Amino acid sequence: MSVDSTAAPEPEPISLFLDLEPDTSTMGTDVWKSLNDEPKWLPSKYFYDARGSTLFDEICELDEYYPTRTETGILDNMMGELTRHVDDDIILLEYGSGSSLKTRMLIERLSRLKAYIPIDISRDHLLAAGARLKEQFQELRILPVCADYGQQIPFPWDDPMLGRLGPAARMVFFPGSTIGNFTRGEAVAFLRRMQSLLGRGGYLLIGVDLVKDISILEAAYNDSSGVTAAFNRNILAHINRRLGADFPVDAFDHRAFYDREHDRVEMNLVARAPMTVQLPQGSVSLSENEIIRTEYSHKYRPDMFADLAREGGFGVERVWIDDQRLFSVQLLRAE
Repeated sequence: MSVDSTAAPEPEPISLFLDLEPDTSTMGTDVWKSLNDEPKWLPSKYFYDARGSTLFDEICELDEYYPTRTETGILDNMMGELTRHVDDDIILLEYGSGSSLKTRMLIERLSRLKAYIPIDISRDHLLAAGARLKEQFQELRILPVCADYGQQIPFPWDDPMLGRLGPAARMVFFPGSTIGNFTRGEAVAFLRRMQSLLGRGGYLLIGVDLVKDISILEAAYNDSSGVTAAFNRNILAHINRRLGADFPVDAFDHRAFYDREHDRVEMNLVARAPMTVQLPQGSVSLSENEIIRTEYSHKYRPDMFADLAREGGFGVERVWIDDQRLFSVQLLRAE
C-alpha cells in the first residue's frame, strides 16, 4: 500500500499542560465537612467525574433544559459584534470546559486566537474533549489544565510555551451560567480570582441565567426522562468510587425547586429511609426524608449582575439577551 505524501499530518497528541487534580484526601475532607454541616450538603464540583460529565452533556440536549440552546443561539447571533469588541491577539481560557461544544464557535470566529486553555476537574473528559478539538483545529495550541477552577489556580504565565506565543490579551469564557452555583459572597470571591488571573483589561465572556417564570425553571431541573435525577445521584456514586464510601445510591430521591426569596433553584437528594453511611473518616447518619443539598443555581436580573460584577472587579461592556429574556451572555472587562 502506497503512502500519500500530501496527506494532512496527524494532529499532535493532547497532554495536560497543568495537572492540579484534587487528590483523594482533599475530596474526602470536603465531603466529610459538608456532610457534618446542618443541613447536610455536598460540593457540586464532585458531580463531574467522567459519568457525571456525560450525563450533563445529555441534560444539555433535553427539551426542558433551555439554557444550553438559548445561550448557543445568543452566541451565534452576537459573534460578529463580539469580534469587533475584541480585536486583540487572544489566549482563551475556559473554566469548566466540559465538552467544549460552545467554545468551537469562539475558536472559529476569533481569527487572532493564539491558544486555548480548557480547565476542568474531570481529567478523562478534559483530554477527550481536547483531542476532538485538535482533530478539527490542528493548528491551534491546546493546553489542558486539570484543576478545581473554584480555587485559585497558580497559572504559570512565564512558562516558555506561553512565552513563545508572544503578547496577547487574555479572555476567560465561562458559559452555562455556572456562576449561579455560587452564593453572592462566593461569586464575588470567584470573580476576583478571575480578575487576578486575567490582569487589568482582560476579558470575561460569561453566561448568566435570568429570573423568569417558575414553571420554566422547575421543569429545567426536573426533566421528564430522569436524566437530571441520574446526574444528581451520580455524585454519590462518584464519592463511593473515589472514597470507598457505601451510599445506597438508589435510596435517594431527586428534588429540585425554586426559592423565590433567594432567586435560585435548589437541588437536593432526599433519603427515603434512615441510614448510616461509612466514609474514610467515620460514619454519617441520615434520617428518613433528610436532605443533602447538592447545588444552588442562582438567577439574576441584569442590574443585579452588574452590581455583582463591579464588586468582583469587572465592568460590564456589553450584554446580549434572547428575545424571550431567558438568558444572557455578557462581556466584562477586568478593572
